[in-house]
Amino acid sequence: NCASLLNNDFSTSLNVDAKPFVPNVHAAEFIPTFRPKGSTETAEPTAVAPPVENGDAEMAAGDTWEQKGSEPSQAEAEPGGDGGQAEEDSPQEEGMEEEEEVVPTPKVVPTQPNAPKKEHVNVVFIGHVDAGKSTIGGQIMYLTGMVDKRTLEKYEREAKEKNRETWYLSWALDTNQEERDKGKTVEVGRAYFETEKKHFTILDAPGHKSFVPNMIGGASQADLAVLVISARKGEFETGFEKGGQTREHAMLAKTAGVKHLIVLVNKMDDPTVNWSLERYEECKEKLVPFLKKVGFNPRKDVHFMPCSGLTGANLKEPAEYCPWYIGLPFIPHLDSLPNFNRSSDGPVRLPIVDKYKDMGTVILGKLESGSISKAQQLVMMPNRHTVEVLSLLSDDVETDDASPGENLKLRLKGIEEEEILPGFILCNAENLCHTGRTFDAQIVIIEHKSIICPGYNAVLHIHTCIEEVQITALICLVDKKTGDKSKTRPRFVKQDQVCIARLRTAGTICLETFKDFPQMGRFTLRDEGKTIAIGKVLKLVAEKD
Repeated sequence: NCASLLNNDFSTSLNVDAKPFVPNVHAAEFIPTFRPKGSTETAEPTAVAPPVENGDAEMAAGDTWEQKGSEPSQAEAEPGGDGGQAEEDSPQEEGMEEEEEVVPTPKVVPTQPNAPKKEHVNVVFIGHVDAGKSTIGGQIMYLTGMVDKRTLEKYEREAKEKNRETWYLSWALDTNQEERDKGKTVEVGRAYFETEKKHFTILDAPGHKSFVPNMIGGASQADLAVLVISARKGEFETGFEKGGQTREHAMLAKTAGVKHLIVLVNKMDDPTVNWSLERYEECKEKLVPFLKKVGFNPRKDVHFMPCSGLTGANLKEPAEYCPWYIGLPFIPHLDSLPNFNRSSDGPVRLPIVDKYKDMGTVILGKLESGSISKAQQLVMMPNRHTVEVLSLLSDDVETDDASPGENLKLRLKGIEEEEILPGFILCNAENLCHTGRTFDAQIVIIEHKSIICPGYNAVLHIHTCIEEVQITALICLVDKKTGDKSKTRPRFVKQDQVCIARLRTAGTICLETFKDFPQMGRFTLRDEGKTIAIGKVLKLVAEKD
């Protein structure tokens, strides 16, 4: 017994020594920062939206917000495209804990203080459960030096012990125990990597239908979506048929304002596929008509490429087994995309995704418009608190000023953490964001078995805000093909119809019209775990005293 005890002690001490360095101390300090409290809405199981005939105003990747905002006529002519931005919960900011891994190899910190800032691009990974989103994210972090080899070897050993060898890469993004045990992402993971020209934030969205609200929250912050589909026999079909998340995720990404979609056909190395061009083309042929229906322009907005997340083939270097694919691999392709022309002259708009206490009040969110600098005075809407910016972190690197598109963490003075809710907006005093409870909107009913009449209640997701809403009146129906409005008020609307309706929220919310500010004028309506409608705000209605 004594000998075995000694041996046990000896082996455990060996194990401790053999562990690669992972800065748990840092992780403990960072986790409150990266893992805000869960979502404000209970994650609802979500069903797939059937094909939506909602063309959106099509946009090339390089189009500006301003151009998008100035094209209401086109968007109205193709009613569905307005989209509902689904907003959600804080969760998406949360998965940031992967930063643990980032700490040991801080290659991202800009080295030359005078170097021009790289463009920030937020990339959301979406798709059906088990398509390989987290694995691809982990592989990209390894290939770009954000996770070192020793950390991955540690994950590989731990995964092997649990008979989960193929999951180890996803552990770079799925960092809590529940996600690792079940192999399912729950909250939106977050990490970053850099290329020669750009700085990317990865948002790793959950694929399971129960966590669609979290996925919507991730998509609402993204400039670019990567739809991951599995080429493995049977898996693609499961994800794409009714009940799979491939369709709903593509639709929600479009309605959340994502302009450019990259479709990664993953698991090409699977024995059932073996880098087969026929299988790749088959997946492509089934997807293109659907993406077109959702509002993407297959020629300008969508790019297909084969890859293997597990082996890393065609992510950074071209895959030798795949001579028929002649485009750039994934990371160089991201680097070559045209810039998103964002105007830093616009009014400050920062929808809050989450908040927490840490030596003061800290808020998280993506700066949609305007620029923010240290010591600036801003106003928190809708409760009109004046606040001062004490410090500013962009992707956890301290900075003095930030421009649109950056994911920020702001420490504020002049407001308590409990006075802030996700969905509040930080604005400049000269140009406050609009607030109210009643608005007119054009909505497209995507999936609803029965009819919808005035008095119908649902959950509204608009930018990062979630609020109960009631349809108080139906104003007119809109013809999908011509855009003509009916002369009489409809008594009800049903699936696949487009109407203009008056909506009233339970509490006061911040919102803008789609024409003035697309990102804060799109919304989705959800009920019983399904996305039932998408829409755009046409006008705000003043409250009657």
